[in-house]
Amino acid sequence: MKFFHLSDLHLGVKLLRRDLLADQAYVLEQVISLAQARKPDAVVIAGDIYDKAVPPAEAVALFDWFLTALREKIPQCSIMIISGNHDSAPRLNCFRSVLDREKVYMIGLPPQRPGEKIANVCLKDSWGMVVFHLLPFIRPAMVRQAVLEEGEEGPLSYEQTLRRLLAQEQLDPAARHVLVSHQFYLPAGKSAKEIERMDSEIQMVGNIDAVPAELLAPFDYAALGHIHKPMTVGEKRFRYCGTPLAVSVSEAGQQKAVLEVELREKGNITVTPLTLTPLRPVQILRGSLEEVLCQSCEAYVSVVLTDPEDLEVMDLQQRLRAAFPYLLEIRREGEKRRLMQEEAPLQEQLSPLSLCRQFLGELTWQEERLLADVIHTVEEGEQK
Repeated sequence: MKFFHLSDLHLGVKLLRRDLLADQAYVLEQVISLAQARKPDAVVIAGDIYDKAVPPAEAVALFDWFLTALREKIPQCSIMIISGNHDSAPRLNCFRSVLDREKVYMIGLPPQRPGEKIANVCLKDSWGMVVFHLLPFIRPAMVRQAVLEEGEEGPLSYEQTLRRLLAQEQLDPAARHVLVSHQFYLPAGKSAKEIERMDSEIQMVGNIDAVPAELLAPFDYAALGHIHKPMTVGEKRFRYCGTPLAVSVSEAGQQKAVLEVELREKGNITVTPLTLTPLRPVQILRGSLEEVLCQSCEAYVSVVLTDPEDLEVMDLQQRLRAAFPYLLEIRREGEKRRLMQEEAPLQEQLSPLSLCRQFLGELTWQEERLLADVIHTVEEGEQK
């Protein structure tokens, strides 16, 4: 059994206000070509299809094109998709029964009522059955009724909730089991602060969403989404594949890939990263103005200037823009304040997030991501 493991497409995201739809289409074309060449039995996307609960029409059109092309190029392949914390779960859950008939399993909603179980997709190869357990992103309140014990009151933690949901799965010991999940899993002995997180990730205050990776132990492989940097979680068979494209400056220099997972007989697993090449890489250039100007390129560039003296801001912006047509920002060494960031269009300047920034003043990136999560949740509720 061979399948591709992808996650965190974040279609519609902006990189410091730079539109990335062309870059995302460029990478997705590579995924389609790889799928056509290597013919996986399944393509698994572990959440965060879109960057916002209400994505722009262009992002929806891009995902429609991607799914259509996958189906045309590898018609026998099963496509499995779960919602992430950035997605609108009810929207992704639409037309589920119709899509199932086309072997496109788009699971937006987790179990919510007593007796409901995690959605399963069963495939078969020469070694027997492979069961994919498709668990969208959950908050404890979302699935409370599905895991609540008789007479129990009070809120449940993320760990309690995930532990109970996964314990309800009846795993056939003869079959191979793949969990597809979009949560924050911690390796044994690690604290949340030890896990490197990217600026593009929404992090919960106090890392209350962290759950121990020991919950993954019953599964043969865990196809995980949510963390944007490729990493394993304790064991090589439990993996975050990371984003297929850098969506923040903090991801500069990361080698992005789609993971090709091969399951043979039980316990025999091979994972091969298939490299994805960006249309424009993200780079951080650090040095004096003259040193930086010598590195002219067409990458997305964040410039950190080390000149000891103050420079005339308008002049340096013009010179850097001429050398770097996709310049993202200019900073001074040791300062958080930006000397320049690409200007947003008027409608973005007047967005709810921008208005909140103006009211609250300077925010850390953690505070800004938390604020964005709240606004997205409110927008999602308004659209229901």
